[in-house]
Amino acid sequence: MANREAKKRITFKFADSGANEVYIAGSFNSWDPGIRPLKKDAKGTWKTTITLPQGAHQYLFIVDGQWIEDPASPHREMNEFGSFNSVVVV
Repeated sequence: MANREAKKRITFKFADSGANEVYIAGSFNSWDPGIRPLKKDAKGTWKTTITLPQGAHQYLFIVDGQWIEDPASPHREMNEFGSFNSVVVV
C-alpha cells in the first residue's frame, strides 16, 4: 500500500549577506513570522529545511521585518493583500 501522506524535506534558501535576520512564514506554519528563523552560512546565504507533506504550499520570507517573495521560486499566487506569495510544490 502506498503512503498517501508522503513528506519531503525542502531546503529554502535566501541570498542576502547584508540581512540581519530572515524568517520564513507560510501555509505550513500558520503564517507565523517568528516560528522559523533561517541560519546564515559563511557565504551569506540564509537556509532552513522543512519537512512538508505533498501539495502546494504558499510562503514568504521575512527579511529584517519586510515580507518578500522568494526571488528563486518560479511559482507564485496572488494573495488577499494584492501582492504575491511564493509557492513550493512537493
